[in-house]
Amino acid sequence: MAIANVPFTLTDWTGLPRVEHKGETGTSTWKTVDAGGVRVRVVEYSPRYKADHWCGRGHILLVLDGELEIIVQGGGAHILKPGTGFVAGDDPTRPHLVLSSKGARVYIVD
Repeated sequence: MAIANVPFTLTDWTGLPRVEHKGETGTSTWKTVDAGGVRVRVVEYSPRYKADHWCGRGHILLVLDGELEIIVQGGGAHILKPGTGFVAGDDPTRPHLVLSSKGARVYIVD
């Protein structure tokens, strides 16, 4: 990831609009900032959330609150709690699926 030609910018996350995305079950709401082609998000997953797709895009993710389960195709399941996260590069051959039985709030860079 290269972050080029982006000036120093402060972000007031409290003032950004929330955009809802439906999962296979539950919903996620995103607050998003685009920084020179790099997407930065605070995402809230509802309880009983299950993504409606497997994702092969790379991410840097940190769990802020709640609990998230990441299933990596061919690589097992991982439970993430506050203060834990993951880094994954773009890899359509080993996509991951997001679930949250209890709900979660996460910070994502991709």
